Amino acid sequence: MTTASGPLAGVKVLELGTLIAGPFAARFLAEFGAEVIKIEDPKGGDPLRKWRKLHPEEGGTSLWWAVQARNKKSVTVNLKAEEGREIVRKLAAQADIVIENFRPGLLEKLGLGYDVLSADNPGLVMVRLSGYGQTGPYRDRPGFGSIAEAMGGLRHITGYPELPPPRIGISIGDSIASLHGVIGALMALHHRQANGGRGQVVDVALYEAVFNMMESVVPEYGVYGMVRERTGASLPGIVPSNTYHCSDGSIVIGGNSDPIFKRLMQAIERPDLADDETLAHNDGRVARTTEIDAAIGHWLSGRTLDQALAVLNAAEVPAGRIFSVADMFADPQFLARDMIQRFKMPGGQPIDLPAVTPKLSATPGGTRWLGPELGQHTDEVLLSLGYAPQDIVRLRAESVV
Repeated sequence: MTTASGPLAGVKVLELGTLIAGPFAARFLAEFGAEVIKIEDPKGGDPLRKWRKLHPEEGGTSLWWAVQARNKKSVTVNLKAEEGREIVRKLAAQADIVIENFRPGLLEKLGLGYDVLSADNPGLVMVRLSGYGQTGPYRDRPGFGSIAEAMGGLRHITGYPELPPPRIGISIGDSIASLHGVIGALMALHHRQANGGRGQVVDVALYEAVFNMMESVVPEYGVYGMVRERTGASLPGIVPSNTYHCSDGSIVIGGNSDPIFKRLMQAIERPDLADDETLAHNDGRVARTTEIDAAIGHWLSGRTLDQALAVLNAAEVPAGRIFSVADMFADPQFLARDMIQRFKMPGGQPIDLPAVTPKLSATPGGTRWLGPELGQHTDEVLLSLGYAPQDIVRLRAESVV
């Protein structure tokens, strides 16, 4: 096991929770050097271990698990047992951050609320991720990322107006909330360092994290009573920014800054539009969106993707084909930046994982080991807490760990 390095080396994180939002936040911290101890139920562990595609030669473990739990230590603890909860309290007493994504109130029922844990560790930062937050009339409702995407406004503006709102093909609501949790944790650590060592609670509601991404929809409604609706592949009020069609596939073009628009019009052989003073700024272009999109579409329709990209790249117009994961594996930009990295599973089978981002020049993150086996680090961690080997044998026999 590689020694931790990175900007968060020395930070201790206790992860309580399963699946996506909490574990992804902890994963992010682990990728940049934090020591993350993941608490799992002895009977099966995190359900994510069995989600989506399973590795055919690694005991049916999810391929996703190798990414989501990389660099973490797996410790099995039965939270229904008092001795199990005591183990968690001891770990929290040594931690800088606790991350949890249970339904609000559950930790308090277990005697593991922030008031209890911070009494022994006043500098503790607790990141709490839940569907609706720790307060309000909806706090006790179960909430998943998909529901947060709907309530936070994302689903309403996604897709084509004549069709029901689709979902994005990943758990984007959970991921957005996770990143809010990471940002909140780092801000709380900074505050602790600068203000006498006191920790605090970071309360992340999944729907609020999605809502925070909604750009100008709130002031637009407040001032004009305007409800932004689904507009397909275009971005309303920002012109031109759309998906267009070449003779052999789709292309995304963002020509919405003033100088880029002019270069784009020149590139598609429309100097009349490039020199039209009424189109020099975005507000003028919005009024003529259909005309501009038609001109771009007409030029592209007689060209292949490669032909169009060659012209647009030469004109320094942001444009790109729509990538599948197969395209990513072959793309020179992905390869040059080492964005897909190959590792070996415990049994020696190769597995490709996404690289850690963002890229820090002096203290980069990385993958030290893949998602651990269930309880792989239980003995190691309990010994570090002062438990004797015979104590660990007894706890295991009593189904505490």
